[in-house]
Amino acid sequence: MSEDMPRLLLVEDEFLIRMTLAEILADDGFEVIEAATGAEALAQMQASPPDIVLTDLNLPGGMDGFGVARAVRQQAGGVPVLFTSGEPIDPSRLGPRDRALTKPYLPSSVGPVLREMIARATDPAG
Repeated sequence: MSEDMPRLLLVEDEFLIRMTLAEILADDGFEVIEAATGAEALAQMQASPPDIVLTDLNLPGGMDGFGVARAVRQQAGGVPVLFTSGEPIDPSRLGPRDRALTKPYLPSSVGPVLREMIARATDPAG
């Protein structure tokens, strides 16, 4: 992973939310790979495994955010995942490197959360 340009897989079915987040996070120094469904996310990931994932929990097409996280980790190991949802997310379903954000949230607040997650995931002490 490049410390300067971490690769982010952004999985969000709402076009305007995805577009806004992608723009803000690209401006914040992330290489953003976008997907609207779990199947799209898996296809995108084949070409370029992510350093971190931001996924909506509720996605169309039969695979939810937890399914995306499982599939990513089968290919890319212990990638941290930031889950978003309009409903509270059960913390017991999150991995040790995961976090959850309840919608609505400020798009500008996402970059710092992702960077903190990456720092914790790459910290040899932690």
